Amino acid sequence: MEGQNQNMKILCLHGFRTSGKFLQKQISKWDPSLFLHHFQMDFPDGLFSAGGKSDIEGIFPPPYFEWFQFNKEFTEYTNLEECISHLCQYITHNGPFHGLLGFSQGATLGALLLGYKAQGKVLKEHPPFKMFVSISGSKFREPSICEVAYKDKINVKSVHFIGAKDWLKLPSEDLATAFHDPLIIRHPQGHTVPRLGTYLNARFCFAFSYTVLDSNF
Repeated sequence: MEGQNQNMKILCLHGFRTSGKFLQKQISKWDPSLFLHHFQMDFPDGLFSAGGKSDIEGIFPPPYFEWFQFNKEFTEYTNLEECISHLCQYITHNGPFHGLLGFSQGATLGALLLGYKAQGKVLKEHPPFKMFVSISGSKFREPSICEVAYKDKINVKSVHFIGAKDWLKLPSEDLATAFHDPLIIRHPQGHTVPRLGTYLNARFCFAFSYTVLDSNF
């Protein structure tokens, strides 16, 4: 089992107009024992170069990327189908993956993939995903997407980080309702990957350990 666990892969999807390297830096503040003993973390860049200013300019060096584009109300999406196709090809060629982790746009996209897979729309040959970590994620709002992706509760073990000062606090709570028995971890920060104190670290570590011990991947 130990050798098997070390080969488990987690696909990590970064936020809007950032990069895989930036997400890797973001979660580096977490206890590395949460991941390194059990998982291989894969941090691809988004399919498209950033089409505008990035919020991390001056904080982290470019290049910056985005997975797809959207309107202000987050009800219309551009290049989403191309993005989904690209990610499915990436998962097929580089997997199998044990689970998904995402921040903001990456978490929203990861949940969509899980919902689509549950309904047989994508990744039909890929083994079932065992876990999902959402940090500041949300649901898509376009009805034709919602009717498929969130038709039934997504039966994947999930952890949802929700910040008290996050502008996506309510959408993050709504996303958690799309999953069966989600674990919600609340923190006092905003739209960011939070630092984990002793209590939150213990809860998160428990969730990760549970999915490893329970896995037949």
